[in-house]
Amino acid sequence: MNKRNNALLAIILCVLFWGFSFISIKVSVAVIPPMTLGVLRFAIALVFLVFIKQKIVPGEKLKLRDLPLLAGAGIFGVTIYFFCENNGVSLVSASEASIIIASIPVLTLVVERIFGRVKYIALWRWLGAAVSIAGVWLVAGVSFSVSGSILGYIYMGGAALCWVAYCFLTRPLFTRCSRIHIVFWQTVFGFIGFIPFSLAEHSRWAMPGLPVILHVVFLGICCSALGYWLYAQALEVLGVSISSIFINFIPVITAIGGFFLLGERLYPIQWAGAALVISGVTLAMIEKKQSPPLELPHL
Repeated sequence: MNKRNNALLAIILCVLFWGFSFISIKVSVAVIPPMTLGVLRFAIALVFLVFIKQKIVPGEKLKLRDLPLLAGAGIFGVTIYFFCENNGVSLVSASEASIIIASIPVLTLVVERIFGRVKYIALWRWLGAAVSIAGVWLVAGVSFSVSGSILGYIYMGGAALCWVAYCFLTRPLFTRCSRIHIVFWQTVFGFIGFIPFSLAEHSRWAMPGLPVILHVVFLGICCSALGYWLYAQALEVLGVSISSIFINFIPVITAIGGFFLLGERLYPIQWAGAALVISGVTLAMIEKKQSPPLELPHL
């Protein structure tokens, strides 16, 4: 397979992991406080990544000039993202939360257009992003209602902005660092950022049972270590905007996973929404040689 097909396979596997992660998070946070869960899953991810990094690029060292981008991406894309998402989900419905997160592809296009050197973004990319958001609305918003929690909306909006920041902070690193090096150090900084929040939850710490431990291991290895590594591969090859639009598959996968694993019901309108998400992502990925290429902003 060529690099583009490999990247597509990587992003599909990544969103599969992240889609099923909500099921594991739902089980885990019933026992483990949310930010402590972040510490545990990224600690496991670090142990896994240490061995992988030593095997693939044992001699690659951290360079001072890369430190701001690595630290910034780790704090925004790991610590602050999960802080905002966990708090946002606690204040608004899961449907509202997923719809706000679905705005990430559009936010990405806006950032490229306003702050980058992009002179032209094809209409079908905007249309594909809009169609996929409509699909997420149908998948996640069957019983959609406005919660009235302004703070919840702010948290979820913050999570979406953090992910866009993570993507643009990560992209320039590919010209001088290996993917595993980037993900390892981002995980280090994200993990460190979780520690103060986790310590504030110490009164709620409890020993989890084996099923919860297995869910945390899945979150650490598959969703944190492998998930971010696979997303980095897609980000390097496919670019920021196309990689971001795949995020909208996550609520679709979560809904289907809930159907098969938790016995949750899926309505026909949700299946229709899944079809719209697939259509929107496909539309956004159309490539035409005569169209000007997307350019990334200088950071």
